[in-house]
Formats: sequence, C-alpha cells, structure tokens
Amino acid sequence: MAGNALQKPVNVSPALEAVIGKGPMTRAQVTSKVWDYIKANGLQDKTDKRQINPDAKLGAVIGNAQISMFKMTAAVSKHLS
Repeated sequence: MAGNALQKPVNVSPALEAVIGKGPMTRAQVTSKVWDYIKANGLQDKTDKRQINPDAKLGAVIGNAQISMFKMTAAVSKHLS
C-alpha cells in the first residue's frame, strides 16, 4: 500500500531551498514553509489575499508575476523531486 504523497519526503531545488531551507521534507512541510515565508514577508496582495506578489527570492521559484495561491502550489511542485 502506497503512503500518503504529502507525507513522503521530497528533495528541494536550490531556488526553493533559498526560500524554505534545506530539504528533504514532506510536501506538507514545503507548503507550510512557503506560506510562512509569504506571511513573514507580506507577499499577499493587500486587496485580494488569494493573490501572491513574489519578491526576488520567491520569484526565482514561482516566477515574478503576481500568481494565485492555487497556481502557486503547482509552480512550487516543479521544484520538488
């Protein structure tokens, strides 16, 4: 029986490591740490909290354009292996 994918440790790309720290860690931890980073740096759009305005570090992972929190998860997952 396969384990829960969210609980399986994954490797993190160097760009993502700059944001959340050294892997490997579970997908759930990655998501949590990305949100911690967003909140700590005030990267949520002031009028629409579902939109993320990346800074240079996060932009290296998800691109520099504003992105919805739903698309952000997919963009981050490209940095996991």
